[in-house]
Amino acid sequence: MKNEAWIFGINAIFFAVVAPTYWFLSHDPTGTAALVMSTGLTALVTFYLGFHANKMDPRPEDRQDAEVVDGAGELGFFPPYSWWPLWCAAALAVCVLGVVFGWWLFIIGAGVGSITLVGWVFEFYRGEHAH
Repeated sequence: MKNEAWIFGINAIFFAVVAPTYWFLSHDPTGTAALVMSTGLTALVTFYLGFHANKMDPRPEDRQDAEVVDGAGELGFFPPYSWWPLWCAAALAVCVLGVVFGWWLFIIGAGVGSITLVGWVFEFYRGEHAH
């Protein structure tokens, strides 16, 4: 995770240098605010990754003497497919149309959207920590 911390740190430095330069050359408050917020966000991620990189054991990709076989094993659970994103997108479309045609349609879309979002989040939850 040290490599990732360095990458985000370099980005934070870049945004910190570019933000005042951009303000000086353009006097655009919107772009300057976006660059300042980008600086803060990348600095926050840099701090988080750097803090946790010192607390945990190095991963195989962080070690110079690592072999390819060191990274072998289960990487995680990846679902084959899911219908829930389709229904979440449809509910969001109903919410957007509700803003255009009437707030009653937005309320219906928000209700259906909350149900579909809960379904998507708990799709593979079957008991305590099960997949």
